[in-house]
Amino acid sequence: MFVIILNYKKSIDEVINHLDDHIVFLEKYYLQNKFICSGRQEPRTGGIILCNAKSKEDVNSIIKEDPFYINDIANYEIIQFTPSKYAEGFEKFAVLGALE
Repeated sequence: MFVIILNYKKSIDEVINHLDDHIVFLEKYYLQNKFICSGRQEPRTGGIILCNAKSKEDVNSIIKEDPFYINDIANYEIIQFTPSKYAEGFEKFAVLGALE
């Protein structure tokens, strides 16, 4: 399991200019059960994505498709962790064996 932290390095206007394409990117990986949740940081300085992937290399490949990455809008920090306790129902995200 991975936490992806995006920190904007361009103006919020640049972020908004690419937001629709970023949402399409997010939806692609929600449909593949790779993304579990995502959202804006408060204050709006970036975003967070919870990602279920096999490896950090997989996460890096996914990120390279993000319009925010392609257009140099954000920096990315990837934090890998192994869930050892979670709310009931969360185990369904073990699609790739990350929680097993």
